[in-house]
Amino acid sequence: MALNPPFLALTLALCITTLSLLPPPTSSRTTPFSTTVLDISSSLYQAQQVLSFNPEFLESSQQQETQLTSTPSSSSFSLHLHPRETILNENHHDYKNLVLARLARDSARVNSLTMKLQLALNNVSKSDLHPTETEVLPEDLSTPVSSGTGQGSGEYFSRVGVGQPAKQFYMVLDTGSDVNWLQCKPCSDCYQQSDPIYDPTLSSTYGPLTCEAQQCQALEVSACRDGRCLYQVAYGDGSFTVGEYVSETVSFGASGSINRVAIGCGHDNEGLFVGAAGLLGLGGGPLSLTSQIKASSFSYCLVDRDSGKSSTLEFNSPRPGDSVTAPLLKNQKLDTFYYVELTGVSVGGEMVSIPPETFAVGQSGSGGIIVDSGTAITRLQTQAYNSVRDSFKRLTQNLRPAEGFALFDTCYDFSSLQSVRVPTVSFHFSGDKTWSLPAKNYLIPVDNRGTFCFAFAPSSSALSIIGNVQQQGTRVSFDLGNSLVGFSPNKC
Repeated sequence: MALNPPFLALTLALCITTLSLLPPPTSSRTTPFSTTVLDISSSLYQAQQVLSFNPEFLESSQQQETQLTSTPSSSSFSLHLHPRETILNENHHDYKNLVLARLARDSARVNSLTMKLQLALNNVSKSDLHPTETEVLPEDLSTPVSSGTGQGSGEYFSRVGVGQPAKQFYMVLDTGSDVNWLQCKPCSDCYQQSDPIYDPTLSSTYGPLTCEAQQCQALEVSACRDGRCLYQVAYGDGSFTVGEYVSETVSFGASGSINRVAIGCGHDNEGLFVGAAGLLGLGGGPLSLTSQIKASSFSYCLVDRDSGKSSTLEFNSPRPGDSVTAPLLKNQKLDTFYYVELTGVSVGGEMVSIPPETFAVGQSGSGGIIVDSGTAITRLQTQAYNSVRDSFKRLTQNLRPAEGFALFDTCYDFSSLQSVRVPTVSFHFSGDKTWSLPAKNYLIPVDNRGTFCFAFAPSSSALSIIGNVQQQGTRVSFDLGNSLVGFSPNKC
């Protein structure tokens, strides 16, 4: 029998209403996950601008820095921090070439830290280490000092005064080292740096340390010549700095100065350093700058490496109230590194399945995860990395993939996009505390055509490292008195 139109309409309406009340089929259900927006246009614009940045633009601001760094408390010190590319114009012909150079330095840096830890784990004592032979003349008072794996090249520089009257120098910020040093006249062999070479004869507070001095005895490798202390620091790549271990005045802009800081006066310095006058060791050992000035805390904020901006390195300043804090852990085998108690990693708001012991420091001193200013790309123990990467790839199947690049195995083609929504990536700490990263801190451009890569990599050892790309834009505070590290976003 034929149905009249009103009856047919009523029947369809009832059917539709009934279907709308039914749960959707299981196969079509999608689990929502947390996302954040990556501003592709902004990242590519900065990538283009950094290639044409003129370091001479900083010269006009150098005179102002001493005015900008004064602080209300005489016990607090503050210094400006600059990304490497704002100090050095290395004339890379394109952004891809710049990224490859950064990643080569970074791999060397990680090898250096791994070697340093391995020596400690193998119970190599100071008596087992000896200065290597060089062709340095006796009058240069130099014996080999640092064999650095690209760590000496540095990614962030601070402007520091040395001597009296103070001369200003760009120094590499390094939480993975303890010994402070800078290039010194007379040079047996000095690399190119942005400032004139430090001349100890022009300083009234320069003083050689004796071989019996406590600071000399604390060196991992030292030698003695005519009663004067000579130093050798091992980093790891064939780069080295050799010289005399001395005490000198170190000043922090208008915020004060510290007398009798032990510092290496390097007469023979070769390898991958270039640009900076030397290195500020901010590690946890007794010879680091933080230990020598008896700092109860220090903090830094690392601006985006592709920006022309600067931020600050601060000593004894209060931690921001909104910091996500985590316990700092000790490794009984090595006091230089800052280990953090990481409980897990989440992608898209879901915890990644990683065994809880993965990021713990073992009884032997192996494993664990450190916060490091000199390493660029975060390294995770291989199994943990694979799990994090796989979780990220599973949630980004809608994005156009690209071929891997250098140490990155997960890349995307964003050439046709202005912005894109991507899964969040967060670090988790005890006490249910979470540090969520901005998208630009884990998806970074590797060329100027729109190829972006997931900026994590597997570690070649059991040691994991939170690198400076992930730290960009975050004030990282080391509360040494309370053994805490704090992460406070957007505090540059």
